[in-house]
Amino acid sequence: MNTSHVPSADDSSTATSTGWHAELTLGFVRHDARTVLATRRHTGPLVVQKSLHPEGPGICHAVIVHPPGGIAGGDALDIDVDIGDHAHAVLTTPGATKWYKSQGRFGTQDITLTVHDGAKLDWLPLENIVFEHADARQRITVRLGANATVIGWDATLLGRQAAGEQWTQGRWRSSFELRDAQDHLLWAEQAMLGADDALRTGTTGLAGFPVFAALWAVGPACTRELAESLAEGLPFNDDIRAGITCLPGNVLVLRVLSHDMETTRQLLIAHWLRLRPIVHGVPAEPLRIWST
Repeated sequence: MNTSHVPSADDSSTATSTGWHAELTLGFVRHDARTVLATRRHTGPLVVQKSLHPEGPGICHAVIVHPPGGIAGGDALDIDVDIGDHAHAVLTTPGATKWYKSQGRFGTQDITLTVHDGAKLDWLPLENIVFEHADARQRITVRLGANATVIGWDATLLGRQAAGEQWTQGRWRSSFELRDAQDHLLWAEQAMLGADDALRTGTTGLAGFPVFAALWAVGPACTRELAESLAEGLPFNDDIRAGITCLPGNVLVLRVLSHDMETTRQLLIAHWLRLRPIVHGVPAEPLRIWST
């Protein structure tokens, strides 16, 4: 399902004009010892209500809110985040991103994260939930400046697990690109998965697990030795499987397959808490919004 150094899937030419079209542009800058949200523009139902500094002035937190609560067929969301030189931002969401029944049209979400020289980013959204009959496409692009560090994750649940729903019809497409300041491609992946795809049950695919996730960390501290130390405590059983890889360019990728999103979420949080002091050089505590 995942392949390296492949172009992103882009079916936007077939999207209809019907649906919510929303854009959000955020710019964080460093003023002396303080990181501030200096740019905040939005079109349509996609907003940040307020920026916070629960860790002190140097780290700015923001919660991205999509009031409709989900993405339906024909919806198109664009999120563009710019972290200025030596700034540090933490971004999350108040709830899962729900991908609703598409009714013949697909929904899209395009996320661009630009982290400039010496800047830091924690990208920590809650999971995607792909509903029955959803036709969904997500694209994430990360651009890193010199000495920038980033920790982020992306998690997906196929079917509304809490409602006992099985994902039997639909399609999920996603792509991820990591680029340096010169726009050189460091790492790329693409997933194209249909509800009836053999990869859902195959041992080289999802092996029957409805939840899949990846945590990625980039920075000078992301070494093979660090990956090996983290690998020792990772679970691998009938309920949850995890593994970690060190890629060229100081990139760590933690992958998870699971039957339960809550278990996956807690594993991702635990590894973010462990990695943050190493990668960013700052302490880590669980975000308050996760406990509300």
